[in-house]
Amino acid sequence: MTQTTTETLYCYVHPTRETGLRCNNCNRPICAECAVHTPTGYRCKECVKLQQKVFDTALGRDYVFGFIVAALLSLGAAFLVTLLINIGFGIFGWFILLAGAPTVGVIIAEAVRKVTGKRRSRPLFLTVAAGVIAGALPIILGALANGSLYPILFQALYLVLVVPTVYARLSGIQLSR
Repeated sequence: MTQTTTETLYCYVHPTRETGLRCNNCNRPICAECAVHTPTGYRCKECVKLQQKVFDTALGRDYVFGFIVAALLSLGAAFLVTLLINIGFGIFGWFILLAGAPTVGVIIAEAVRKVTGKRRSRPLFLTVAAGVIAGALPIILGALANGSLYPILFQALYLVLVVPTVYARLSGIQLSR
C-alpha cells in the first residue's frame, strides 16, 4: 500500500481560498475566480496579460496615422451619405446605406491596416473607431446647424453600421468559427 500525501494549495492572490488549480504557465496555485480559461488550459491573470502584450505591436505613429486615415475616409463617406439624402433616393436610399455602410467600414479598416503596417493593439482599434466618428462629426454638426433631423438620422445609422465593422475588422473579432 502506498501512502500519498496531498499538500493543500491556496490561491496566491486569495491566500484563504483552497484550490486544486495551477496556472499552466507559471505553475502558481489559482482559485476559480483568478483562473482564466485559455485553449491550452487555465492561466493566472498576470500570465494572460503578459501574453496579450506580445500581440500589441502598434507604434506611436500608428495611432496618429490610423486616426487621420479613418477620419478622412469617414468624412468622405459621411459626405456621400449626405448626397444620398439630398438626391432623394427615398426608400432605396435606406437600402443603399444599409448595404454600403459596412462596405465602407471594410474599406476604412483595410486602409488603416495598410497605413499601420498591420500592427495591432486594442488602443489602436479604439483610436481608429474614434477617428471614424470624428470624420462624420462635421457633417452631423452641419445638419444640426441647419436644424434638419433627417440627415442626422442617416448619419447616426451610418456610424452605427461603420464603427463596429471597422473595429471588428481590425481586431479580428469572429462572430462564428
